[in-house]
Amino acid sequence: MRAWRKAARPQVTPSPNIWHWPELFETENRAQDATGALWDALRERCDWAGRDVVDIGCGDGFHLPLFAAEARTVIGIEPHQPLVERARHRMAGTPGVDVRQAPAQQLPLADASADLVHARTAYFFGPGCEPGLAEAERVLRPGGVIAIVDLDAGRPPYGDWMRADAPQIDPAAIESFFQRHDFDSTSVDTEWRFDDRASLEAVLGIEFSAKVAARAARETPGCTLPVGYRLRTRRKPTTLLAP
Repeated sequence: MRAWRKAARPQVTPSPNIWHWPELFETENRAQDATGALWDALRERCDWAGRDVVDIGCGDGFHLPLFAAEARTVIGIEPHQPLVERARHRMAGTPGVDVRQAPAQQLPLADASADLVHARTAYFFGPGCEPGLAEAERVLRPGGVIAIVDLDAGRPPYGDWMRADAPQIDPAAIESFFQRHDFDSTSVDTEWRFDDRASLEAVLGIEFSAKVAARAARETPGCTLPVGYRLRTRRKPTTLLAP
C-alpha cells in the first residue's frame, strides 16, 4: 500500500464567497437544503454510519457535525488556512474528527483509507478536476463511494442566474464529463429557507454580480428559494476484472 507523500502543493483557486464572507456563508449554509432532500439522497447511495468519511473542501466545517454524529471517523480537507482554523474550532472536542489543510489534488491520506469521499459545491466542477478525481479514487477502499454535490446550472431559477453571470457554464458538457468518468447523476430538488428577506438578499449578493443579484431578488418572493442540485456518485470496484 502506498502511503501519501508530500509533494509540491498545487495551485488553489480562491472561493469567491466563503473565503471573503464566512459569517454570511454560514447563513447560506443554514438556509440550504431545508427539506433534507440532499442528505436523504446521499444516504441512499452511501450510508456513512460506522464508516470513515472524507469531506473535501469542507470550508469552515459546517457539514462535519452531521457526518460525525454517525461516522466512525471524519476528516475535513480545506486548502484555505483561515477556514481550517474555523473548522477546527467548530469541531474541537468531537471524537474521531480531524481537519487538515490540503487541496483536493493532494490529499494527506493513505491509500484505501476512506469509505466515503464527499465534496459539496467545491472543486469538482467538471473538466479540469481530473487530478482530484484520481486522488479520491486512491484514498477510497474497494466498494467506497465518491459523492459530488453541485448546483444544477440547467435548473431554473438558480441555474438561470448562474449562467447569466457565467455564460461559459455548459450544463450538458459538465454532465457529459461526469458520464465519461462513470458517475451516476441524479437531480435533487430542495429549498433554501431564510429567516428574513435581508438574509436572502445578502446571500444573493455574495453569490452573484450586483446586477444578477438584483434580478434574483426581484424574481424571488418571500424568504424561500427553490434550488436544484446534481448528486454524482461513483463506487470503487470491489474486485479486479479479468482481462
